[in-house]
Amino acid sequence: MAEIIRSGAFLQQCWSVHPLCLTVKRVEPDRIVVLTCSSCRMVHRVTAGAITRQASAVESSLSESGPAQPDGLVALKACLGAHTPALSVREMDVFQDALWIRCAECRAQYDLTVSQFETHQK
Repeated sequence: MAEIIRSGAFLQQCWSVHPLCLTVKRVEPDRIVVLTCSSCRMVHRVTAGAITRQASAVESSLSESGPAQPDGLVALKACLGAHTPALSVREMDVFQDALWIRCAECRAQYDLTVSQFETHQK
């Protein structure tokens, strides 16, 4: 049976040591974003209370609406479906319960307000 650790410390350590090995795999129901690491072979699950999409500088200058979309869950799922390899964790803060994911393809940033961190060890 796999051990489940409910702390953001393991994800932060994983991201700081080998950030290029950490990939966004999928978005599950209830706003759970699943990240996997090919180096340490851990699965990190982040339950997001809110997901906000920050438009790229080009998008925000072209559109009349504000640069942030309050519910970025739909946009994150669409981005994940269109160009999965381009998504990466850009920054995180376990003290503020925050995670930032960026897409290199469409240059959007997704700000996640985290309600729970989980790490599953195999």
